[in-house]
Amino acid sequence: MALKVPICRLCWVSPAPTPSRDPGERWSFLVGQPLKTSFPSAVPGKEIFQRSCVIVSRKLSGLEEAMRIRRARELQSSVKVRKRPPLRRGKVSGKLLVPDHIPRPPYVDSGLLPELSSEHQVHNDEGIAYMRAACELAAHVLDYAGILVRPSVTTNEIDKAVHKMIIDAGAYPSPLGYGGFPKSVCTSVNECMCHGIPDSRQLQDGDIINIDVTVYLNGYHGDTSKTFLCGNVNEPTKRLVKVTEECLERAISVCKDGASFKKIGKRISEHAEKYGYGVVERFVGHGVGTVFHSEPLILHHRNDRSGCMVEGETFTIEPILTMGSIESITWDDEWTTVTADGSRAAQFEHTILITGTGAEVLTKC
Repeated sequence: MALKVPICRLCWVSPAPTPSRDPGERWSFLVGQPLKTSFPSAVPGKEIFQRSCVIVSRKLSGLEEAMRIRRARELQSSVKVRKRPPLRRGKVSGKLLVPDHIPRPPYVDSGLLPELSSEHQVHNDEGIAYMRAACELAAHVLDYAGILVRPSVTTNEIDKAVHKMIIDAGAYPSPLGYGGFPKSVCTSVNECMCHGIPDSRQLQDGDIINIDVTVYLNGYHGDTSKTFLCGNVNEPTKRLVKVTEECLERAISVCKDGASFKKIGKRISEHAEKYGYGVVERFVGHGVGTVFHSEPLILHHRNDRSGCMVEGETFTIEPILTMGSIESITWDDEWTTVTADGSRAAQFEHTILITGTGAEVLTKC
């Protein structure tokens, strides 16, 4: 479950001399010869004033330019071919019950949104075993929820099925009661970035839906999510979903003991930008373990945040990519957050364990 953070020009003309270049800049540039522009003097007999300019242009790689043109054409064609109605809130049913014998996270009874814990979730061998168990259950629940995705099914029906599977396993659905969240799972459809509340809305052919599952088992949280296709989804949207999952995989590949957290955002941004997608900055990954949300905050965009990973640490990586704007609007339910321009968004999430040589994905079936 994502944590909310309170938180190009291609060509230009510049007066000579040639503008300086940032030493860290990786772009390549084309610099033309100085151009002289003459301005006749208004006073007879005076010299003609000349001004030199240098034209500087960013040089795009062939792949980047091809993908930019392709994305622009797709967006134009999608507007002409199909107008999809914006997401609307359905009816939200009552809170589902959890048997008394199932242990609950501390925040459930308060109804308040817990403060972010400053402690990183670093585990000994026993803690790692508990984390593996919680994450394995979360992965199986998410896999089951995905089977339910098809046209005419409501997100409320998915919530009920997920809730039952979790409590049947003796676990607690972590979102239920977290800061007043009324359901056991988050279901985010189409332009919903995250934290969608399950309701009576039926899934439509061509929708996409992110299902975010977190379970609390034996005192440990396992957190994961995936974006599923519903029926016949168009190719541009399929590509968004595919690239988002690839971004997560690439981010995980840079994780290991001693690696800096900022590498995650760099790797995600590099891949997303190749396809012209936006990387949402408002929602971040987080430490997870005995606490649902803790430090470190995992930023998915380029950043200079300090800090390095340590062996035995667990946290989530959960990038959200959009086909348009990364700006967002939160509905008055204080949870459902949609793209400001109505463009589609996709998200994938894993809980990972840092090892001496890399990262173990705990939420894989």
